[in-house]
Amino acid sequence: MDCLFFYDTELGRVSIGEKKGAIVFLGLPGEEVPKDVPVCETELLRRASEQLREYLSGERRTFDLPLAPEGTAFQKAVWAELEKIPYGETRSYGQIAAQVGNAKACRAGGMANHRNPIPIFIPCHRVIGADGSLTGYGGGLDCKKVLLRLEHNHAMC
Repeated sequence: MDCLFFYDTELGRVSIGEKKGAIVFLGLPGEEVPKDVPVCETELLRRASEQLREYLSGERRTFDLPLAPEGTAFQKAVWAELEKIPYGETRSYGQIAAQVGNAKACRAGGMANHRNPIPIFIPCHRVIGADGSLTGYGGGLDCKKVLLRLEHNHAMC
């Protein structure tokens, strides 16, 4: 990562990281921040924080940012499917696994979801259990509830 900067949001303090002109990291409150990364603010990081604030206030439903999550080919395929989940909607882990071509890969898909380095921008919070239950989230289940409620409330408008 080339640069990391911190922003105060409605969720708390987040960190956003950039590498080679793309967003590669979003750390939610309470999550560990990568070590040995220069703390500096770039135009891209400012734009990302502005879009995040707009999203959290209900003014934005999609993001217009270059994203470059680092991971395996399977993880990247799962993350690409997450980006297709419309604002205000959810999908199950099984549905995501089927979309990447292996309906039996629910657990592996769940692990890829958990390892998403750019939550919210890549909306892993929109993935729920097959029975509709809220399952783990890197930022905690309370954060996941807040994000889903925000989208549900604004999707109705």
